Order: sequence, then C-alpha cells, then structure tokens
Amino acid sequence: MKTEMEKRFWEIDFLRGTAILIMMLFHFLYNLYYFGNLNINLTAGFWSYFADTGASIFIILVGISLTLSYSRAKLSLKKESKLFLKFFRRGLMIFSWGMIITLITRIILEDMYVVFGILHFIGVSIILSYPFLKLRAWNMLIGVFFIITGVYIENLVFSFPWLIWLGLRPANFSTADYFPLLPWFGVVLIGIFLGNVLYPNHKRAFYLYDLSYLSCFKWVCLLGKHSLFIYLVHQPVLIIIMYSLGLISYN
Repeated sequence: MKTEMEKRFWEIDFLRGTAILIMMLFHFLYNLYYFGNLNINLTAGFWSYFADTGASIFIILVGISLTLSYSRAKLSLKKESKLFLKFFRRGLMIFSWGMIITLITRIILEDMYVVFGILHFIGVSIILSYPFLKLRAWNMLIGVFFIITGVYIENLVFSFPWLIWLGLRPANFSTADYFPLLPWFGVVLIGIFLGNVLYPNHKRAFYLYDLSYLSCFKWVCLLGKHSLFIYLVHQPVLIIIMYSLGLISYN
C-alpha cells in the first residue's frame, strides 16, 4: 500500500493528459498546415487560444507538481543542497531534451526551428523555481507581474537576439515552438502558489471523488503519467502516420 508521499493525485494526471491531448490535436493541425495543404490560421483566433489553453494547463501543473516533488524530497533528503541538486538535475535533463529537439528541428524545419521551446522552458523553470517553492501568496503576485510584463513586451521589437529566451524578440523572429520566461514563468509561479494551497505537505486540501477507475479517465490519466515520453515521440509518430496516409508530404 502506497504511503502519502508515494501516491499520485489522479486529477493532476488527468489534467496533464488533457493538456497532452490538446497539444497532439494542435500539432496534427500544424503538420497539415506546414507539410500539407491546410489553409488555417493557427497563430490567431480560436486555435491560438486553444493552444494557449493547453499550454497554460500543462505549465500550471508544472508548478503544482514541483510543490509535490518538493514535499516528498524534504522528507527523504535532509540537506538543502541535496534538494537543490535534485531539481537542478531534473531541470538540466529536460533542458537537454529541448536541445536535442533544437538540433532535429534545425534540420527538418530550417528557419522555423525551435530555439526556446516548452522543454527548454520547463527545464530552466524547474531550476529557477527552487527559491520560490517556500513562498505562498508572493508567488501569485510575482507570477501576475511576470505575466503582465511578458504581455507588454510581446509586441516590442529588439535589435539583438541573445535574450530570446527571456521574451525579447528581434524583428522577423519565427519559430515552431516558443515559450519565453516572460510571461510563462509567471504561470509556473501561479502553479506553485496553487500547489502550496491545494496540496500542502503532499496532502489534498479538498475532497474529490475518485473517478480514475473509469475507463475514459484511466486512459487520459495514463497519458498524463507519461507526458514527457509522449511529448518526445508524438510528433515523429504523427508525421509518419500522416505521411503514410498521404495527408502530408515533405519536399
């Protein structure tokens, strides 16, 4: 029987799985647009909000999951330095996967290659979030500030490219996947705030009936449990299937 510190919260897996499904649908449409003949605007209107909704759910859950991981680690790792190293290694690993995606997309997408995508962002955010894990209301305030700042600079143009990761974009910048620290780290901080409020000391602070035994919920939860693996493999699998069916072509 699992202890309190070992158990998973099914609702988090379910929401993460839902975000994965949204991402997969959006990437299916993106493949049709980029490699096929679909005439659709994915950067504005409904589909833009659709993609941002999925990303926001996923990134909020990054913050919540960090608080849960921190609660578990505090019990098993006594020294503060060991706690930080745990988060640093995890962040570095995810960032490294992001760099692999950068190399692959540089070959396939050429000028649209991923410079600072969601895996780069999550990796850096895991490392940067460590000092914020003990904070509560301040995370909400700082998070909102980061979001407002990011929205403000979104339409500004800068003459240098080395702060793209922060959200300062040069003219004619384009990429297939872009999650700068401003505003998205603010969303992580809001997730940390929610994690501290809703799951203090790795315990659910509210009642929720367990629906994870239902087939539809179980499958979505399964996606959520393996979100990193699915993110890494879903695009190659999608492209191979779509190419085999004649939905897209690569010239």
